[in-house]
Amino acid sequence: MLFNSLRFLQFFLIVTTLYYLTPYRFRWLLLLIASCIFYMALLPVYILILFGIIVIDYTAARFIEGSEAGRRKLYLGVSIALNLGVLFVFKYYNFFVGNVGQFCAAHHLPWHALPYLNIILPLGLSFHTFQAMSYTIEVYRGNQKAERHLGIYALYVMFYPQLVAGPIERPQNLLPQFHSNLPFNYANLLSGLRLMMWGLFKKVVIADRLSGYANPIFEHPTNYHNLQVLMGVLAFSIQIYCDFSGYTDIALGAARCMGFKLMTNFNRPYFATNIQQFWGRWHISLTTWFRDYVYVSLGGNRVNAWRRYLNVFIVFALSGFWHGANWTFLIWGCVHAFCYFLYLPFAGRLKQYNSWFINISGWLITFSVVTLAWVFFRAPDFDTAWLMLKKIFAPDKDFYALVQLDFFKTFSIVISILACLYVAIIEGITDPVLDWFNTRTRYDLAFCCLTLFLILSFGVFKQQTFIYFQF
Repeated sequence: MLFNSLRFLQFFLIVTTLYYLTPYRFRWLLLLIASCIFYMALLPVYILILFGIIVIDYTAARFIEGSEAGRRKLYLGVSIALNLGVLFVFKYYNFFVGNVGQFCAAHHLPWHALPYLNIILPLGLSFHTFQAMSYTIEVYRGNQKAERHLGIYALYVMFYPQLVAGPIERPQNLLPQFHSNLPFNYANLLSGLRLMMWGLFKKVVIADRLSGYANPIFEHPTNYHNLQVLMGVLAFSIQIYCDFSGYTDIALGAARCMGFKLMTNFNRPYFATNIQQFWGRWHISLTTWFRDYVYVSLGGNRVNAWRRYLNVFIVFALSGFWHGANWTFLIWGCVHAFCYFLYLPFAGRLKQYNSWFINISGWLITFSVVTLAWVFFRAPDFDTAWLMLKKIFAPDKDFYALVQLDFFKTFSIVISILACLYVAIIEGITDPVLDWFNTRTRYDLAFCCLTLFLILSFGVFKQQTFIYFQF
């Protein structure tokens, strides 16, 4: 079920109303049933995979908590292996089979080809798998008690606002909220609806409008001049931020309307002045997941310099590969790792300076690097990505290629640029979840009226899926 659909609006209104009409002791059941309906709206049979993950980790956590040290590690290992095994089968198996087969053929090695699996990747599998793994890891570390209530634990994994594309929650934050009796709060309802509207604006006015320009360029870059390719890459850079952060805003807003507080997943990442700062602001729930469960486990900053660089590389490589079974995602992660390596030796010195020149230069370099790296993220294969980069940096005599755009595309670009400026202004003067408006009624009313007008006037209502649904 897509957040940018009339069907979801009906679903949200019904579920939120019933939530407050339902007695406290039955609210978990209502939300669990609603979450099942939400997930089954696309591929109903895949809910069995979710149920399997839930039973595995619920049981493993109970055994971990009630066992001695050696057994606890064994149960944790079994839980992680089964979770990653499910992820491997559905997301990486065909990639593995194809690449091993190509390698063996190129080196004339014997290989009994395994059959490809004709299966569709379950929606948001990487997200709820990582969320489930964080639960068992926290129980193992002693930071979280094993949940006794199977239904509430199932809701922790399946909570519909963040089920498909995060944020990836930690049990310490979400589980206690499911056990709390959250009364109706008018301020939460208003701020939640405001945040949902803001996310919808970023999705339908900016992201979906820019996709009409960016998608053809990434699919057929040979048909476009270098300036058009550059504009297509810039368009995707804005598109993916507004698409993903728009989803997150709707998720946070929907949860807040019922009194739940989810973690902030974006904090104006394109305002970052260095690559380290960017990753502290972009997809925060995934970044902190890899930091806490991979980087720290590998030794973190407690090791020598070379080992630290290796740990950073592993984290970025895994982060890239987490996004998809394609070498382009791995290259995207490695590009960010390389840029991170270049920044680290100068990090201490740059922090001593706070001049406007350093900040603007840092922002320009960071945004350029991040935008160019998106080429590997979006392109279907390495050859296409490399062709686009060559086109961007190669001289082209037809500098005025953009005038060849038809009226619709030109209009879309103009609207998108103006909408991006609106986003930059609003997110530049407010906090990440727009709470700045809570005590400023006049500004809040003006903001809501203007945003709603822009959605109705310039929104693209084709119910395009969110980019991160594929992960």
